[in-house]
Amino acid sequence: MPISPAYRPDPKFPELGPEFADPVRAEDFPATLLRYRNDRAAGTVGLDTLSDDEWIAHFGRFEPLPGNLDPPLAQRYHGHQFRVYNPELGDGRGFTFAQLREAGSGRLLDLGTKGSGRTPWSRSGDGRLTLKGGVREVLATAMLEALGVPTSRSFSLIETGEALERGDEPSPTRSAVLVRLSWGHIRFGSFQRHAFFERADRIAALTEHVIANYYPELGGAADAPVALLQAVVARSARLTARWMAAGFVHGVLNTDNMNLTGESFDYGPYRFLPHNDPNFTAAYFDHAGLYSFGRQPEAVFWNLQQLAAALSLVAETEALVAALNGFGLAYRDELTAAMLLRLGVTARGTEADAALVQSAFRAFAEGGERLRWEPFFFDWFCGGEARAMAGPRGDLYGEEGFAEFRGLLAGFQPDRPERLAAPYFARTEPEELLVDQIEALWAKIAEADDWSDFHAKLAGIEAARLAWDLPAQGG
Repeated sequence: MPISPAYRPDPKFPELGPEFADPVRAEDFPATLLRYRNDRAAGTVGLDTLSDDEWIAHFGRFEPLPGNLDPPLAQRYHGHQFRVYNPELGDGRGFTFAQLREAGSGRLLDLGTKGSGRTPWSRSGDGRLTLKGGVREVLATAMLEALGVPTSRSFSLIETGEALERGDEPSPTRSAVLVRLSWGHIRFGSFQRHAFFERADRIAALTEHVIANYYPELGGAADAPVALLQAVVARSARLTARWMAAGFVHGVLNTDNMNLTGESFDYGPYRFLPHNDPNFTAAYFDHAGLYSFGRQPEAVFWNLQQLAAALSLVAETEALVAALNGFGLAYRDELTAAMLLRLGVTARGTEADAALVQSAFRAFAEGGERLRWEPFFFDWFCGGEARAMAGPRGDLYGEEGFAEFRGLLAGFQPDRPERLAAPYFARTEPEELLVDQIEALWAKIAEADDWSDFHAKLAGIEAARLAWDLPAQGG
């Protein structure tokens, strides 16, 4: 492969030893049809110079990257699934394929797989991913990145030529292998596993590893586990707030689906809100609404409590509780900041900012099903009342129920109003990623192998990302 100067392999995970992961090999797939490659993400780790044939060799047949993991590693972890503890988890259809440094930031990133075949942790599963599931994840990560949410990035999607049987979609269905670029795959459940076996030594080792590789600023902290929990609480609060401002419902907020860097990943039955609805759920099997839109902060805090419980084997409970208690205030502040970012206005001060955000949610309540989530932010971006009132929802915004929001927003200054010059904001409707849109573009792929709507949707999301120009995720 042509080596780019930006390619910096740095496989750190093996340093933890054999109790944290198992060496595995990918399946030998019948076919390897390249459906998506993220060259923008690849450029950040020096892999954009690969030809398509080389790309398929590494991300379809999983030939090792130079100086990187060989063989790949399936991580071991436990977790609470819908708050029921499951000690039979682990990477059941994926593995960590490579670790490398990001150009510019120097962050340690992982290339991890989904659908690469069975591992020791597959249980009764086939270790595969449906092509539809891969398409959905590519779209989710693109949209979340555009909206400023810390997220993994879909790196590669390759169709693998197998017919899969699934109970929740028409079968047989097409198969794929996905590669994601993520800021670490160490999960809350990674700590829970070693707490389950009462191995304080391994929790201490994992804490040291996470701090050294993802929180180097905490090196030398007097109480490392507590310092780590404080940092994870802060990043988790930011992530949750960004989900809420994006109108995003993850769907399956189990402890094995949350990582230590505060970056979301692994998108199954997610949804974006059609309109504001705290009770909106993404997973058809979430009958109690445990992970509904409005309960996501509660779910994340509960998961943080489970992480703290695991860390209690190596830290004082009182100090861990104090760290947990910082979540509420951190989340409130992060939600205010996230909403101001989405509205494109500069902060004025705690009280004024909070009042604007509260009025925005009251406006959503006033609009009900008449007001879709994404168009609200599109219309009012940079505080543009004239633009909003002249648009297709102008009559709605002119109603008395929106008067408070209009009045408060008028007191804020736009943040970088030159962004409104982007062609994207000349449209009357914003880019959205609603479930019916995903189903429609998938139908064309399934029925006629027509990928045009998929690529058009990605192009539209990219136009939105460039226009919004929200602060970079992570870091």
